[in-house]
Amino acid sequence: MQHGTYEHIAVDVAGNIATIEVRRGPNNFIDTDMVGEIADALDIYDKTPDVRAIVLCSQGKHFCAGADFGSRGPDGVARTAKRGRHLYKEAQRLWRTGKPIVAAVHGAAIGAGVGLAVMADFRVACPEARFSTNFTRLGFHPGFGLTATLPRLIGGQQATMMLYTGRRLTGEEALAIGLVDYCVPQDQVRAKAVEVATEIAGSSPLAIVATRETLRRGLAEAVAQATEREYEEQDWLRNTADFKEGIKAMAERRLPNFQAK
Repeated sequence: MQHGTYEHIAVDVAGNIATIEVRRGPNNFIDTDMVGEIADALDIYDKTPDVRAIVLCSQGKHFCAGADFGSRGPDGVARTAKRGRHLYKEAQRLWRTGKPIVAAVHGAAIGAGVGLAVMADFRVACPEARFSTNFTRLGFHPGFGLTATLPRLIGGQQATMMLYTGRRLTGEEALAIGLVDYCVPQDQVRAKAVEVATEIAGSSPLAIVATRETLRRGLAEAVAQATEREYEEQDWLRNTADFKEGIKAMAERRLPNFQAK
């Protein structure tokens, strides 16, 4: 059973489990429209009594490779530079929904892609998965609420290390620090996510929503405050020489040479 028609995602319901699949492969780059569609689907499922848990997954090579900083409009200006605040306004909606979400991370979750995965209640990954909050390696400020959500999930020290270094973690490394909850063979990631969602759906739906609201109380507000701060810092950093060098180095697959300018 399907609910709604979308451009960037596909949705389906089987029994008490809804599936939201991002379909912007192979990289599933994040943008305002895609995040808005996910938020719209979650809003619908909040109002659908039969849906008790949601699986968030992706089609293609990666779960979500973050923002496409190389994508530019007709005027030559990076699309992310124009739409950052609107993206975060849409992103804030994700944390205001009420039903539990299990993310199936079968490939890379980079930058905002980590933020999307962390938005879920649980994460299932595989050894091939890669997690990197690579913002500072691009000369940029972390975004998508990660300055609020990542420390809450894995602790301040681990979050700070990830945000400062941009290092890539494998699925096993992510499991060891609590960034993911399960690490299974790649071809079993989605099935395991459905299994976890099904187990959750076996509990009282009213009690689950109430318990989730208590556990996550204040989180949506914290994300809203964090994204406002994150955008302010990103706004000036995107005009620096270091940011241009970070993007250039990423495109050329080399280490950046930052000059603090």
